[in-house]
Amino acid sequence: MAAAVLIVAGLGPSLWGVARGGAGRRVVAQNTATLLLCLVFLLLAQGYGRPAYTDLALVTSVLGPAGTLVFVRLLGDEIEAPPPGLRLLTPLVVGTPATLVPLCVATGPGRALLKLLLIGALLMAGGIVTSKALRHA
Repeated sequence: MAAAVLIVAGLGPSLWGVARGGAGRRVVAQNTATLLLCLVFLLLAQGYGRPAYTDLALVTSVLGPAGTLVFVRLLGDEIEAPPPGLRLLTPLVVGTPATLVPLCVATGPGRALLKLLLIGALLMAGGIVTSKALRHA
């Protein structure tokens, strides 16, 4: 249910932002969409009991911020400083533990827990790095 709420309430508006607006708004929306997609994969992995979705979340948590940094580098002249919507990214990065902590508790000790903690660290670090890059674009 939580994954469905994130898809409708979070991913839908993010995809709308990717399709509409200026370059800065699109880059912020793309970064938000990758963060939300990663959380959706983690929730689906727990809900359906499929660890393969956790691997998708791991790949997304690495490639999402890297893609955002590439877009910032390529579109640096077209991105207004600070781009609209950047303020909304910070609560999402800070709110990531609100999703990951219950998942870690439900997973229990083991290798899967370490993978969840790694994904959480990558999401938070990626969000902080991309926010700084977008502010200075």
